[in-house]
This record gives sequence, C-alpha cells and structure tokens, in this order.
Amino acid sequence: MSDLLQNLNKNPLTGWLTKALGLPNPVILARESGPYRAQPFKGKRVLLLGAASGNLETVLRQILEAAGAEIHDAEPQSGDERFDILILDATGLETTADYNSLYERLHPVARRIGTNGRVLLLAPVPSEAKSVEAAGVARGLEGFSRSLGKELGPRGTTVNLAYVAHDAGERLDMVLRFFCGPQTAYVSGQAITVTAQTRAPEVLPREQLLAGKVALVTGAARGIGLATAQRLRQEGAEVICLDITAASEELGRVAREMGATPLTLDISAGDAPQKLVQLVREQFGGLDILVHNAGITRDKTLGKMPEHFWQQVMQVNLAAIIAADAALLEAQLIRDSGRLVYLSSMSGVAGNFGQTNYATTKAALIGYVAALGPKLAERGICANAVAPGFIETAMTDAMPFFTREAGRRLNSLKQGGQPRDVAELICFLASPGASGINGNTIRVCGQGLIGA
Repeated sequence: MSDLLQNLNKNPLTGWLTKALGLPNPVILARESGPYRAQPFKGKRVLLLGAASGNLETVLRQILEAAGAEIHDAEPQSGDERFDILILDATGLETTADYNSLYERLHPVARRIGTNGRVLLLAPVPSEAKSVEAAGVARGLEGFSRSLGKELGPRGTTVNLAYVAHDAGERLDMVLRFFCGPQTAYVSGQAITVTAQTRAPEVLPREQLLAGKVALVTGAARGIGLATAQRLRQEGAEVICLDITAASEELGRVAREMGATPLTLDISAGDAPQKLVQLVREQFGGLDILVHNAGITRDKTLGKMPEHFWQQVMQVNLAAIIAADAALLEAQLIRDSGRLVYLSSMSGVAGNFGQTNYATTKAALIGYVAALGPKLAERGICANAVAPGFIETAMTDAMPFFTREAGRRLNSLKQGGQPRDVAELICFLASPGASGINGNTIRVCGQGLIGA
C-alpha cells in the first residue's frame, strides 16, 4: 500500500500544506531488490574512524577493501563533503573519559552522512570488560547509538551497534555487508552481540550465499513468509514452503512461481512433527535453514478472552515450534552449521493491549533462542529471533485509517516497513557469514519508538 504522506509531500498541490502543518516527509528508503553482490560497497564512500584505541581497524579495512569501498579515515575537509557509510571502532572504550574521544570523532561528521546513510558502531562486550566502569561504559554506547539513530532517521539513515567479543573480529565480514548495506533499510537502533563461540564454516560465499542449502519456511503462502521464501530462493536455496490446508491453492501457485516445493501441513496438529521428519528425511535428507514464521493472533483483553483463544495461540505460536524443533533435532535433520530463525514480534518486546496470549508466546521465543543457541553452537548451528514492527501487509491494510497512520509514523524513519525488509534480516541470519550471531533477537521496526 502506498504511503499517504509520501504522496502528499511530492504532490505540488498538497506539498505546501503538509509542510505548513509540520507533518513528516518520509524519505523513500534505498532498498535492494536483488541478491548480495561480491562487492556491495563499490562506489560507496566509507568513513572509518576509531575512538580510544579500538582494536579492529585492520580487519575492518580488509573487509571494506574486499567489498569495494572507497575508504576514508579522516574528517571531511569541506562542509559539503558527504559519506555513505560511517563505521566507528569504539572497542577500546574503558573509562568515562574515553567518551570524550567518541564525541570528538563523531561531532564533526554527524551531519556529513548522506541520505539513506548507514552508521555502524563497534563496542566491547560488557561481560568481557576489565572493570565495572568499563562494563558500564560499553553499555552506554547502546543509548548513544539509539539516540543518534533517532536524530538521523528522518533522513533514511540507520544506526546500529555491534558488541564484538575480543576474539570475534574475523566474524565481522557479513555483519558489515548487512548493517552497512541497503538490506538494513528498516533495521535501526539495534544492538547485536558478535562472538566466536559458534563454530564457523570453512568457506564464506560472496554471491549466491545459500546455494546448495535446503530451507523450510512456515506460513509461506503470503506476507512475510512469502517474502522470506522468495529472498532465500534468490540467494540460491532450495526452499520448502509450508502452510495450512486453507492456503493450499495460493501456496501451490507461489511455490511454482519461485521454483519451490509446497507442503501443506497444520504445524499445530499432534502428528505434525513426525510428518515433517518423514518428509524432510525422505525428500531432502536434512535442513540447513528453518524459519518459523507461521503464527496467529486471537486478540481479547485477558478478562474477556475465552480459553480456546488462549490455547490456540499457545499451541500454534509456541508449542508447535518447540515440538517441531525437538523432533528434527532428535532425528539429526538439522545439519551442522544450520540456521534457525524465529519470528517474534514487537508485542513480545513491549507488550500490546489485548494480546497477553500473543505477547507471551513471542516473548517466550526470545528466551527460547537465547537458551537454544549456545546449546547448538558446537555444531555450528545458530538460533536467532526477528521481531518485526509495523510492516505493510494485508493485515495492516485492513486497519482503521488513523490507527494505520499512527503505526507508520511511530518510528525513527516515519514510515512502515515492507515484508522484504523482514526477509532481508532473516536471509542475513540464515547466511553462513552470520556464525558470530547466536541467541540474539533483532528488531526490524525502523527503530520503533515503543520497546527496548
């Protein structure tokens, strides 16, 4: 669905009115429509800075050079000089006095980031800090990056933070390619943790990232699930599209169009895990990627909620997922270096009126991946969750006008996201290069103003 404010602002007859009323003028976000390229930063001006003797400059420079970037490491000489990407290595911050170097490096360049720019800050992991003060200083960068994201967001610029473990510098290649590229158009204000705890693959592809991989996406007939299946297929994966019987006709059509395998199955049925095990074993031999996207809502305030509303959401959104995982893992059908991705929600982060059932399941998935990921790390398997905010789907199109408009504007980018935005984050987490990210939950919400 088109964005009303974008249309009004670019119309000569109404643009003056939106400006006079002080309404937002959302920037058209720079997105990617194709797969990853070997040199995604070719033609991009990258400002690479360090603060308080960060220790990642060498590896960052190597990654950026391989990705085709035009690297600059000095402040701009003229007032009109602009950069596409700003990367700040702040892994050396340990004391409150070190914040001065943060200010000194970024104050002169904060207004030199171009429209649809990308900012990535790299920080030490607080739990690895040498002192209590150093742990607090590291955590402070989260507040800094989120505030900067709200300042730059109206220009379409995203700002994110990566806590990097002392031995995880070699895991940053795909992190930079995602968070500094167009794929992160609607991911901002996020703090991820990159470690070397999960076994890394021996080879990291630069193109067709998922060639030779088998992926299963649940709830794949429409919306975010469909966009995810298409995105994984675009990167070369063999995709199984799963949905319920009621969606079988639509499922078959979209699967044929992308060259995927349709699978009709009610994941909440008691025999679903064993049916899934049998099909995967007989037809594919195993899975490399599993995306748990299927979910339902049954909204009522707790006092008015019938028991079957509660039970249905618990079964589909949580119990069925845990049961499927248990069956596939027990049958050894999740291959080494596999990727498990779970659709949580902003409701699971911040709660939502009338969604005690839904929010419970989505918050449970956040805790589930945090516990599951480390248990599978020895096999190179990563488990992460994605929490979408306001995404333009058939469900949001059906909202009342003012509710929909409010949902679109309550974020730093002043607009709704697209299903492709969520699919991009899922594709990144499904890639071999995301081995440093395990047990994380990442929001794709344009840095929503509500939620942590």
